[in-house]
Amino acid sequence: MILWHNPRCTKSRQALDLLEDHGIRPKIRAYLHDAPSEDEIRGVLAALRVAPIDMMRPKEKRFAELGLRADSAPDVLIRAMSENPVLIERPILISGARAAIGRPTENLLPLLEG
Repeated sequence: MILWHNPRCTKSRQALDLLEDHGIRPKIRAYLHDAPSEDEIRGVLAALRVAPIDMMRPKEKRFAELGLRADSAPDVLIRAMSENPVLIERPILISGARAAIGRPTENLLPLLEG
């Protein structure tokens, strides 16, 4: 399992605690410093089965600075996340072809059940 993690984020830390409480030590990806490529983002979106806007933080200041909108083209949103990883919602747990956004943290539990 891979956790896209921001150690400064309470929800991200809670997600890591939840995983560790279940005996799981995920590979940590500090996505703010190791930004995912557009292809990686597309893969995670497919695993999440959501639209790009649903994997984003639209209230983040950078979202407005870039002139993005909820109805911006998917490719525009994906490029924005790759170039500005602060726009990616956190945390995201990836397990094979499945993924979940840990907001709330309990959203991660189905991935732990196999």
